Amino acid sequence: MIKFKTDVELSEFPKKIGYRHQFLMIGSCFAENLGIFLQERALPIQINPFGVLYNPQSIANCLELILTRKIFTDQDLFYFNGLYHSFSHHSRYSGSDKPLLLKRINAEAAEAYQNLKGGSHLFITFGTSWVFQHKERGTVVSNCHKLPAATFNHSRLSVDQIIKIWIPLIEQLKLINPKLHLVFTVSPIRHLKDGAHGNQLSKSILLLAIDEIISIYGNELITYFPSYEIILDELRDYRFYARDMTHLSELAIDYIREKFLAALMEPEAIPISDEAGKLLQSIKHKPFNSKEEHYITFLNTQFKKMEELQKKYSFVNFQNLRGKFDEKIIN
Repeated sequence: MIKFKTDVELSEFPKKIGYRHQFLMIGSCFAENLGIFLQERALPIQINPFGVLYNPQSIANCLELILTRKIFTDQDLFYFNGLYHSFSHHSRYSGSDKPLLLKRINAEAAEAYQNLKGGSHLFITFGTSWVFQHKERGTVVSNCHKLPAATFNHSRLSVDQIIKIWIPLIEQLKLINPKLHLVFTVSPIRHLKDGAHGNQLSKSILLLAIDEIISIYGNELITYFPSYEIILDELRDYRFYARDMTHLSELAIDYIREKFLAALMEPEAIPISDEAGKLLQSIKHKPFNSKEEHYITFLNTQFKKMEELQKKYSFVNFQNLRGKFDEKIIN
């Protein structure tokens, strides 16, 4: 048979995800997208406790803050354009109510610490090796929060710099949780603000750095999932991109999800995820008239299925799924 694409072979992952252990996903918007998919299927995951992060240094900085159990205070925030911001956080953690914002930031960081300490996996997605360094503070920021460009220096990390940042961090992670398994990936989303060539150089640096880190520690502690390669080699066509020609289409995201689950999900977890996914689709179904009796009956039938699923898998927390049903039924 003639082959029309190059298949990316996936390595055997020594440790897989399931419903019995918490895990954490941190990094770019690609990590966010994949994490939400898993979370909706009731997998015990925390996604980006500092918001979307793109470069290896910002991700490492935030993990360091989590590991040292940093408590954020007024001094860690600044006021700009009517909102309080943190240079360690994405703009979704910006707000007008300072006490409420600090409460949210500290709560998510505390939860992340527990997930690192007792979890099974940490998934890290690098998006770019380009960083923004605040000129006055001298620190690399996680987000510029639309401050003037002159506030920052824009530069690219080297392979050696990334390795020097991450080796001490990995040692800290090993101390807090020797059983924690790290899975690195490079986001297939292109950062074209740095130019096409700049983006390719950036991604190459990330790939080389990850490869070097894995060569130091071995596959028992750290593995690599080739999301970047899947897009470039298996789906090398603009029809797999969104209209901006930078982000991925839903079809491409679905394809990578399937590859990810096939490679990394425990056999026990697959039927649970499938059943939860079917229930999720029933919730997302939009009827012509939500007040019609047959639709209400349909919702109640699906809700009973969810309760049966909860009884069948008592170790799984279907609270988020239940909440979506409750909201639909009440409305």
